[in-house]
Amino acid sequence: MVRIKQLTAKLANQIAAGEVVERPSSVVKELLENSLDASSTQIDVQVEAGGTRLIKIRDNGLGIKKQDLVLALSRHATSKIETISDLEAVSTLGFRGEALASIASVSHLILTSNDGEGKTGWSIVEDEEIAPAAHPRGTTVEVRDLFFNTPARRKFLRTERTEYQRIDEIVRKVSLSHPAVHITLHHDGKMTRRYRASNSTEDEQRRLASAFGTSFVENALYFEEENHGMHLSGWVSLPTYSRSQADQQFFFVNSRMIRDKLITHAVKQAYSDVLFHARQPVFALFLDLDPKTLDVNVHPTKHEVRFRDSRNVHDFIFRAIHKVLADVRPEDVVELGAVSPLTSTPIQSNFSMEGYRGGSRVGEQVQHYAEFLRSVPEPISTNEDSGIPPLGYAVAQLHGIYILAQNERGLVIVDMHAAHERITYERLKVSDDGLKTQPLLVPMTIAVSAAESDAVDNFAAELGNFGFDLTRASEESLIIRAIPALLSRGNAEQLVRDVLADLVEFGSTSRIQAERDEILSTMACHGSIRANRKLSVAEMNALLRDMEETERSGQCNHGRPTFCELTVGELDGLFLRGR
Repeated sequence: MVRIKQLTAKLANQIAAGEVVERPSSVVKELLENSLDASSTQIDVQVEAGGTRLIKIRDNGLGIKKQDLVLALSRHATSKIETISDLEAVSTLGFRGEALASIASVSHLILTSNDGEGKTGWSIVEDEEIAPAAHPRGTTVEVRDLFFNTPARRKFLRTERTEYQRIDEIVRKVSLSHPAVHITLHHDGKMTRRYRASNSTEDEQRRLASAFGTSFVENALYFEEENHGMHLSGWVSLPTYSRSQADQQFFFVNSRMIRDKLITHAVKQAYSDVLFHARQPVFALFLDLDPKTLDVNVHPTKHEVRFRDSRNVHDFIFRAIHKVLADVRPEDVVELGAVSPLTSTPIQSNFSMEGYRGGSRVGEQVQHYAEFLRSVPEPISTNEDSGIPPLGYAVAQLHGIYILAQNERGLVIVDMHAAHERITYERLKVSDDGLKTQPLLVPMTIAVSAAESDAVDNFAAELGNFGFDLTRASEESLIIRAIPALLSRGNAEQLVRDVLADLVEFGSTSRIQAERDEILSTMACHGSIRANRKLSVAEMNALLRDMEETERSGQCNHGRPTFCELTVGELDGLFLRGR
């Protein structure tokens, strides 16, 4: 039988390094967090060969005392927590005391620091003795030949270019979460990034543009929201500015960069009514809350956290972003200059060319809407003292599909079907009588997990509001007696399972709302103005005014843009005027 042995400290550190130090960007992240915790205002990052040959980070922080240098390279040594109560309210980025020991175990590390109390600094090279070194107040960590003694890990690294891009992304995230810190990044002796400390709104926008690109700043909305001790702020992109991948979605909790499916779900739910198909929004969000309500000791990389009240956090983020997007009106989009085809990505229209067939409740509403349109008088003049509306005044209808309007900036082109579809959809949502209950003729018994069965008891009130009548038959079975009337034609068993799964996972569900909205969206699509329907100027102007008053009118129910704008300058450029 093999005897149990005590692992050596070096082997234990190398095992820990497998969790903490995954690649060069992991080293940069851990060292940057140490510099930020040391109250640094200036940080310089130098890397060579994508970080595999050299990573050198220098800061002007508090520094490390001479007598603490050896201890700093020891595992589970930290200045940030002392007792279990400190762990329950961590306010620093680092706290585990593993980073330096783990990095030193898989590289050649030199630690040099000066706490400002003496004229000189002190340096330690791995296990060697401490030696004096010329160094101003602050700390420098030099990491050479990463994974030189763990070739298996080195084989899993990507190309130098890819590893550098990962480092660049880490530095970019840190620059967003700590705008008051001046950060520079050098690669192979060349400065590639400089994030100047932000002291004004203009500086913050410049830093944001450096991280996301200028086009994002031109298509982003800034907001701040506070509720029950939680403060959320940041930038979210307009629905027309989206990406095919979720590669520009940054979220920070108490200045800590994290990845959390709860947050992703909340943001996705907020965009669900305005984003085109599988497009992804772009955002940088900052959530500040009491550290006592947050568990950061979840994973060695500290990329994950747990919220004490995850349901309230989820709902708060959803409501805040949902409100921001709902409050966007055409005038806001026009002011941002985000509707020009030169800066956005228009989607090809594919709506039906058939005429409208009446006879339904939606048909009656559309008929009423048409009567309302005809009752609106045409504007007497486009130069009234009250000013021209954001979408201007209609001048023509093109191919029975588009409305051409003139505003102060230039030409506005409106997809009349898409615009009326959004208007009808929003009115249907407001006028709907709620989620009525439809009893099943024969109650249905289904088998569920114990957690899903418990959710029926824990969320009984919510399920009743959704239109469900569920009875717990046993530990792992339920009886379905009624479901929402609007969804009665669907698969009742699958619907219940999906709703319970959401309640167990997130503490809330959007399934019912999503299913209901999908039905209303279809009704609105079939009940909206169709192509080739001739509109009078008064009708076109009434539609434009309705767009200016309707929530989310910049996109139809499927996420397609409803209008775009060409400024006079852009039109002049098309005809080479002024050249």
